[in-house]
Amino acid sequence: MFELKGKIEFDPINVTKKHDIQSSWKRTVMVKFNDDLYAYYAWFIKKRFNLLLNKPLRGTHMTIVNDIVDDDLYEMSKDMFNGTEITLIYDNENIKSNEKGHWWIKSYSDDAQNIRSVMGLNSNPYFGLHITIGLATDLQLIHSEYIRECQIKGMFDGSNMLLSNMIKNGSLKYKDGLFQ
Repeated sequence: MFELKGKIEFDPINVTKKHDIQSSWKRTVMVKFNDDLYAYYAWFIKKRFNLLLNKPLRGTHMTIVNDIVDDDLYEMSKDMFNGTEITLIYDNENIKSNEKGHWWIKSYSDDAQNIRSVMGLNSNPYFGLHITIGLATDLQLIHSEYIRECQIKGMFDGSNMLLSNMIKNGSLKYKDGLFQ
C-alpha cells in the first residue's frame, strides 16, 4: 500500500459530453494529483498484458462525489473543503477492470468518506474509491475483456508481479508522490 496526497477540487471543468449533459443536476468532487501515476501503472499493464490504455481525460484523479447532492450541503462542503489537501492510500496489487475497458486501482480514504458523509451521501461511492488508470477502446477492448475474464477465472491474480518485485527488492522507491 502507498500513500498519496492531492487537492480536492469541486466543480472540475467539464471535459466529457456526459458530464456536460449531467452537470445541471449532478455534482462532482475530485481529488487531483500533480503526477503521472496513471501513466506509470498503464505502462505496467502494457508490459504485463500488452494492453494499451487511453489516458484519463482528467489525469491522475480520484472521484469522491459524482451524485445528486442537496445544493446547500454542496455549497457548505465546497466552502469547507475545496482546495484542501487530502490523503489516500492505494493498493498497487489491487488493479481492476470492467467489461467496458475501464482500468483502476482500488484506493481508500477516511477523509473522502467523511466528506461524502458531510454531504449526506453514503460514505462509499457506487463504484468505490479508486484511481483511474485508463480506458481500453476499439481493438484493445476485446483484449481487455479477455484479461478481465482470465482474472475472474483465477488464471492469474491480476497483480503486476514486475512492479511488486521491484518494490520488494528496493530497486523502485516512492517519494513525494513520485516513483524514483
